[in-house]
Amino acid sequence: MDCQRCINLYPEMDEMHTGNEGEVASLIGTPGLSPLQTLGTYACRCLFTASNGVLYACYGNTVYSVTSLWAFTTIGTINSFTGPVSMADNGIVMYLVDGTDGWYSTLGSTSLTQQTSPGWMGADFVTYQDGYFIFNVPGTNQFYVTDLLATTINALNFASKETNPDNIVGILSDNRNLWLFGSQTTEVWYDAGNPTGSPFSIVQGGYIEVGCAAAFSVAKINNMIFFLGQDPRGKGIVYAISGYQPQRVSTHAVELAIQSYGDLSESTAYCYQENGHNFYVLNVPNANTTWVYDMVTGLWHERVYTNNGIFQRHLGQCHAFAYGAHVIGDYQTGNFYQMSSTYYLDNGKQITRQRISPHIAKDMNRIFYSTFQLEVEPGTGLDGLGWLGTGEGTNPQAMLQFSDDGGHTWSNERWAAIGQIGKTKWRAIWRRLGHARDRVFKLTITDPVKVVLIGAELDLLEGAS
Repeated sequence: MDCQRCINLYPEMDEMHTGNEGEVASLIGTPGLSPLQTLGTYACRCLFTASNGVLYACYGNTVYSVTSLWAFTTIGTINSFTGPVSMADNGIVMYLVDGTDGWYSTLGSTSLTQQTSPGWMGADFVTYQDGYFIFNVPGTNQFYVTDLLATTINALNFASKETNPDNIVGILSDNRNLWLFGSQTTEVWYDAGNPTGSPFSIVQGGYIEVGCAAAFSVAKINNMIFFLGQDPRGKGIVYAISGYQPQRVSTHAVELAIQSYGDLSESTAYCYQENGHNFYVLNVPNANTTWVYDMVTGLWHERVYTNNGIFQRHLGQCHAFAYGAHVIGDYQTGNFYQMSSTYYLDNGKQITRQRISPHIAKDMNRIFYSTFQLEVEPGTGLDGLGWLGTGEGTNPQAMLQFSDDGGHTWSNERWAAIGQIGKTKWRAIWRRLGHARDRVFKLTITDPVKVVLIGAELDLLEGAS
């Protein structure tokens, strides 16, 4: 029905409703990645900004503290090298778990201590609430907590999901509620101050008949929790929770793509805010793209890394906001990046920005296309050698293709300049585009420049059937 795509571009609504030609939104280029450090050969497993503002990172089996000048200090090593890691802190101590072992470090110190309390039962996740570090027991429906304001663990400080026996796959504290995401159902607990055992009890009515398909797909922002869901009837829907009711935010098209990738259990996600947009960024194994949901517009777009002309998932695996910057850890190498909308390359490689339009047809009559004019913010070319420069981005280009068979095959590329630096009245126009009964347009920009697509205008004439 609809072969639209929006790759490395996201919609921004015209909140003033005063667009030049009545446009409701523009398309803004997604941020690029500037390399800061390379930490060996192992991928990033976790980035975490502690409550004192210090950034912590885990690459391979090494845990680092990071300064505002992006200098790394090793604070210790753990026993595993791969797989996601979870971190939390209480203002004094930072905790880390990797599924089997637990470790903690006093904030500001350069040492890491392994948890050896008799009550330690392993953990995939750690979160913090009301003076307690909270852990899941891997492969069970149980969770347990530390002693109050301490790192020690009493073997009696545990509890189990009450309403359904499915295993806990993820835990999260949000708005002073403890969320227990099971494989089939979800429960919400609160600190009831119980004098013995776990201090937490289930919230009345805090039961949701949707579980989590991927433990590390759970992420929160602005008291909204996002996760990749599943239940006894199926999986692959993205939900958002505000209050205690899950709301489906994925579309049928996004769900069709997600469910085609196979095993979803290793999917990961993070949330971040930039320029007033709150994004949920979802990576699914076997996918050659990254799916991103914008809370502000309620719309999805894709982010890809272009490797020798081939689309791959975005490089980002972990995210933290630290020292006024968005920092990103690479999913396959030891690279550490700063992410910003003022960067126009991904680790030195071009970013492919692409928009595929809806179908253009009317009663399947033949339509003749005279011109296609792109409304773009012009004059954003790089300085280079001035207007005579020949380097990439000096004279940025847009590439137009069209398909007359619903996006199955495409025409040759037709190039048009979108404005060298200073040419702020430049128009990008393509002429003599032929005719079709059903046409789809594809626009691609790869130059490392600021890209803002405002709209497009077609000059056309409807013919007979």
